[in-house]
Amino acid sequence: MMLDLMNQAQSILTSLDKQSGKIKSEHRVRLNASIDVIRYLMKEGMPFWSHDESITSTRRGHFLDHLKWYADRKKDVKNVVLEKAPKYNIMTSPEIQKDIVNSYAKETMKAIIEDLNGDFFGILVDESKDVSHKEQMALVMRYVNKEGELIERFFGLVHVKATTTHALQKIIYFLLLQHLLSSSLIRRQGYNGASNMQGEINGLKTLILKDNPLAYCIHCFDHQLQLTLVAVAKKHHEINKFFDILANVLNVVGGSYKCREMLRDDQAEKLDELLVLGEVHTGSGLNQELGLQRPGDTR
Repeated sequence: MMLDLMNQAQSILTSLDKQSGKIKSEHRVRLNASIDVIRYLMKEGMPFWSHDESITSTRRGHFLDHLKWYADRKKDVKNVVLEKAPKYNIMTSPEIQKDIVNSYAKETMKAIIEDLNGDFFGILVDESKDVSHKEQMALVMRYVNKEGELIERFFGLVHVKATTTHALQKIIYFLLLQHLLSSSLIRRQGYNGASNMQGEINGLKTLILKDNPLAYCIHCFDHQLQLTLVAVAKKHHEINKFFDILANVLNVVGGSYKCREMLRDDQAEKLDELLVLGEVHTGSGLNQELGLQRPGDTR
């Protein structure tokens, strides 16, 4: 009797071990599938969710649609994801998606910090707004890596409720301290010369220089030169007239498909003549058709 009970107990344990191994294996497949899909969506800069992600919806959002497409092409994935997954372990909730994205962000930041290797760096600061029109501050890090290459890496985007000089300084220092970086390592400051926060930025660079006299501020001269040229062009009659004519040409050509087709055919004939005469050369990246862009000011 005792021997039968022991054999029965061993049989139950063996069965549980096998079942546990199968559950772990299926969980790993589901997790890897979600990770693969999220990696692709992040690379392409695509949104994850939809307003209607129900089973009856024809557009369930990029994440679920891509996961289904992915599963349809991999039998081992199709058997364990979406409707085939246990309700307590589907691995598709917004919380799971956010966790995976945050994990990617942490690994990316870890790689940047390792590449920096505790050396000096510069910061580039600009304002940014999303579709919600929230004031945000973008921080980019610039440094020279171990191979002597100049590297620029996006470092963070923070919503700023206050755009005072001291508030912006605290945010920058907080972002650096999150990754155990000291403000004493800053050797360059760069700001957008046309930013709406220009007044606050002037005070910000002074504050950082006060803390770290070696954090030299280098103006974005090329951007300022561009703005100056635009302003001067508007005051110069001939140049201003040229851009007015160019704008009218674009309005005429761009406003009609027939006009575009006529221009395209005429340009193709001229190009054929030049190719026959040997005055131009063709090849990858040469004499390709480009879209017409309207001239305009840039901030």
